[in-house]
Amino acid sequence: EGRSPETHNHYRSAIKFLYKKVLKTIWDDDTVPAMKRERNLPAVLSCDEINAIIDATPNLKHKAIIATMYSSGLRVSEVVHLHYDDISRTNMTIHVRETKGRIDRYTILSQKNLDLLTEYWYKCGRPKDILFPSSWTGGYLDIASVNQFFKKSAKLAGITRHVSSHACRHSFASHLFESGTDIKYIQSLLGHVDPRSTDVYLHVSNKTLLGIRSPFDNPEGGES
Repeated sequence: EGRSPETHNHYRSAIKFLYKKVLKTIWDDDTVPAMKRERNLPAVLSCDEINAIIDATPNLKHKAIIATMYSSGLRVSEVVHLHYDDISRTNMTIHVRETKGRIDRYTILSQKNLDLLTEYWYKCGRPKDILFPSSWTGGYLDIASVNQFFKKSAKLAGITRHVSSHACRHSFASHLFESGTDIKYIQSLLGHVDPRSTDVYLHVSNKTLLGIRSPFDNPEGGES
């Protein structure tokens, strides 16, 4: 009692090992069942809130990073590892290499975000390798710094509830589901290997990958 599901299951695994491997005793999983973890979802931001955060961001590089996370559904760790060659203007896709599951994927590139990335590229040193290099080291940006400036921009945009940069990715998925995009295509864009990771958005429709439009390209002021 009072223990988290993770702690409970850790203790349970240790006891199970003791019974089965050391004591050679039959173990019944139903006697001490594993606890299910609660799935605490990050806040979903509306299209208006996303645009307000981007508009409130004074630094052009930071603005482009936030727009890229939202418009393509990227994790923070993925956006900081993007390279110039990962952006395909021909196919309007982004090649995501540094993924959580270590499996490369392609996701959609918003025209609106491409325009912003182009502006950033021309005005901020025309980086040819790392797309968003650190101003201090020239290497990859620190994830903590992205979270820090995102929260600052959210505050400047007048958003009072707690939000993290991961809300961009979650909002991307939620807005696509609300617009009727098939769950299997959202799963592909997010890079979810396990379909259960995407079950929280469960809506079904009949769109194809080529017809998917980034929510960032929706008209200004859209509700979600």
